[in-house]
Amino acid sequence: MNTSPLVLASTSPFRRELLARLGLPFTTANPDVDESALAGESPEATALRLAEAKARAVAARFPSALIIGSDQVACLDGQIFGKPGNHANAVRQLQNLRGRQVNFFTGLCLFNAASGRVQLRGVPTLVGFRQVDDAAIERYLHREQPYNCAGSAKSEGLGIALIDRMEGEDPNALIGLPLIALCDMLIEEGVNII
Repeated sequence: MNTSPLVLASTSPFRRELLARLGLPFTTANPDVDESALAGESPEATALRLAEAKARAVAARFPSALIIGSDQVACLDGQIFGKPGNHANAVRQLQNLRGRQVNFFTGLCLFNAASGRVQLRGVPTLVGFRQVDDAAIERYLHREQPYNCAGSAKSEGLGIALIDRMEGEDPNALIGLPLIALCDMLIEEGVNII
């Protein structure tokens, strides 16, 4: 049985809440990495690279830990829709995404800081956005202010009203932490989850 400390390399309250569902003790740490995509990098490669970068960024502070990194990228017609950062960008994103099918790709990394072992997994989710008018977009953004969410919609909150369907292997992936894949990875490291 692996009793290494578990660290979530994220300050997201939603990822923290998801990880808490597993009932394992863990701490959180701010990974503080540049989340920009690299030129010519696919959305999938961006999410995986950033998930690993986040995990590795906190490894020096937790040299004996199992560190979880996660990142999500939304993509439509080859264009990446990251975190909007402000209201005007969120309006533009939601105007572009409405009535469309959007690929969300969540990259997940489990980094064993003691052994150097890296496990990476990408978990895709296809999301159908409702055809909503500009007034509905404004009402939503004023109520939820999802400026730190890829694609400008929090499916774990009121943003679910912007969505008409989801298709994927893990409902938690869209919120930002694919727990099914994470359980597989933790079991691979010898962690007893149940």
